[in-house]
Amino acid sequence: MQLSLFSETDTLQARALFLGQSLDLEPFSTTNSLATTPLMVKAGDQGCAVLFDYGAVIVIGLSPLEEVNFLAALEALVTAPFAEPETEEITIHLDGAKAGKVENDTLWLAEFDIPSLQIVSDILAKSVVLAHYEMGAAAVFDRIEPFAASLQQLSNNRKQANELLRQIGSTLLIQHKMVGRVEIIDKPELLWEFPDLDRLYLRLEDEYEIRERHLALERKLDLVSRTAETALELQHQNTGLRLEWYVVILIVIEVLLSLYDLFAKRFAF
Repeated sequence: MQLSLFSETDTLQARALFLGQSLDLEPFSTTNSLATTPLMVKAGDQGCAVLFDYGAVIVIGLSPLEEVNFLAALEALVTAPFAEPETEEITIHLDGAKAGKVENDTLWLAEFDIPSLQIVSDILAKSVVLAHYEMGAAAVFDRIEPFAASLQQLSNNRKQANELLRQIGSTLLIQHKMVGRVEIIDKPELLWEFPDLDRLYLRLEDEYEIRERHLALERKLDLVSRTAETALELQHQNTGLRLEWYVVILIVIEVLLSLYDLFAKRFAF
C-alpha cells in the first residue's frame, strides 16, 4: 500500500522519542488511523506518527513546529513522563537499490509504504527504550556498588537495607518493561501479514544491535539483581549474628545474677 502522504518526496525525517512509562492509545480508537499494530495516525499537514502503548512515539515527515504541537497534544496521555525523553533521529531516503541499508543515521527504503514505515518505527522504538534503560541500569549499578562494599563492615543500617530492596525492585521493573510490554526481541505481528518485510526487519535489527544490546542489558540487570540480593542477605546474616550475641549476653547476665543471688543467700546464713 503506497502512502500518499509522501508521494511527492524521496526523503523523510523520522524522530523516535521515549516519552514515559506508558501512552494511552484509547483516544485514537475513534480516529481514522492509517494502520494498527502498531498504531499509525496522521500528524501535521503531510506527516504521520507511530504510537506504542509502552510510551514510545515515532514522528515521520513533520516540521519542527508540527512535532512540538503534536507532542504537546500527547502530554495528557503519557503516564509518568520522563524529564528528558530518550530520542533518536534518522533520515530515510527512497532508493530500491540500497533498500534496508543504514549508514550514518541514514536509511534507504524501496518505497514509503505504511508497513515498511511501521517496521522502521518498531526498530526505532525498541532502540530508544534500550538506550533509556541502558542508562538506567548503569545508574542502578553505580548506586548499589557502594552499598555492597559497605557490608564488609558489619554495620546494620535499616536505610541501607531499604535502598537495596529499592534497587532490586528497579531492576525487576526494567526487566518486566522490556520483556512483558516492549517485547524487545520478539518480531512484530506485522510480519505475519507482510512476510516479505522480514529481511528489512532483520537488517534493521542487526544494524541497531537490538538483540546484542538486549542481551548485554539483561546480563547487567542480572548482575545488579544478584549483587543486591547477596548484599541484602549478608546484611540479614550480620543482623542475625548480632541478635545471637545479644541473646548470649543476656543469658550470661542472667547466669551471673543467679550466681550472685545464690552466693548472697549462702553468706547471709
